[in-house]
Amino acid sequence: MKSNSVRCTLTALALMAASWAHAAGDQALQQPPLSASAQASTADASAMTDGEVRRVDAANKKITLKHGEIKNLEMPPMTMVFQVEDASALEKLKVGDKVRFAAEKRAGALVVTRIEAAK
Repeated sequence: MKSNSVRCTLTALALMAASWAHAAGDQALQQPPLSASAQASTADASAMTDGEVRRVDAANKKITLKHGEIKNLEMPPMTMVFQVEDASALEKLKVGDKVRFAAEKRAGALVVTRIEAAK
């Protein structure tokens, strides 16, 4: 009778361990929810930032902008050089123009993905 009790206890423990391992495996396959900052970053990725053109370098696909806070990059206002995704966007811009733009970080470089004259 004692061995029967031990056998039942061991079986119960084995079933609990298997159940726990299965549940942990299912949980590991699920994607974790986005954090609040990741959700904000995703939402702000398409947000436009105000800026002023300081220099246009069409030959090198670069533009220098004095800009406000770029929320999706968590960048404070400053003046800096950006690469431009589409060089044709630079054709209509000149120093002093007020613009609205969107930028992303790609392979370590800051890239203007969209730019338009401010209204």
